[in-house]
Amino acid sequence: MIRLLILLVALALPTQAEEVVSGLSQKRVSITANFEGSEILIFGAVKRDEPVDSEAGKLDVLITVAGPDVPLTIRRKEKRFGIWVNTDFIEVDSAPSFYKVATSGPFRTTMSNVEDLRHQVSIERAIKSIGATETAEGVKDFTDALIRIRSRQHAYQEQPYTIVFQQQTLFRTTVKLPANLTEGDYIVRIFLTREGKVVDMHETVIDVSKVGLERWIYNLAHERPLIYGLLSLAIAIAAGWAASAVFRYIRS
Repeated sequence: MIRLLILLVALALPTQAEEVVSGLSQKRVSITANFEGSEILIFGAVKRDEPVDSEAGKLDVLITVAGPDVPLTIRRKEKRFGIWVNTDFIEVDSAPSFYKVATSGPFRTTMSNVEDLRHQVSIERAIKSIGATETAEGVKDFTDALIRIRSRQHAYQEQPYTIVFQQQTLFRTTVKLPANLTEGDYIVRIFLTREGKVVDMHETVIDVSKVGLERWIYNLAHERPLIYGLLSLAIAIAAGWAASAVFRYIRS
């Protein structure tokens, strides 16, 4: 009797007909002294319990890659009496240091506004908790300026049609990480959507960290600032002396 009840309960539970299975070409990025950026392949497939239903609607894939969140202050400069001065400013509690959105189609077709609000997917909504000062006007102008600046630096990217989605089953895309990466965890979210609604989501992490000489210098600067300062001064003096000695040798 108990086994029958368990079987009936299991049959009554909803089953997930489609889900995302994904992988990365690498899950760790090492920042070295000559690091010039990295390229990561994100690939996967749609796992199904049943054959594809041609009447269910077209599937789409959306992928976001978000770097570590950092607080920052955005300032507005105005020219007064011939001098550029800071006027209004706002403080952003949390903004990703790097953010990319890749889709298999147009963004608003791939994900509805309601789902975007729920999952905070678009670049505008990935910038969280903006607190404006009483003197700041046009808060949206500040966030637009932040997005515009970081887009020029290739830190923020929105790229429709960059996910290859074959036969509603296999997908792949490439993410280019710039050289000036912030160290930390880069969260990769993969959304499977149908008619703008999220069907399934998978999340994984890319570890970005300094190694070798870069790690040693970073640790020394943050853990032993006095020694780091003295060492920097000694290197500067030695470099100056060496340059002077070479110059005197050339003139003689």
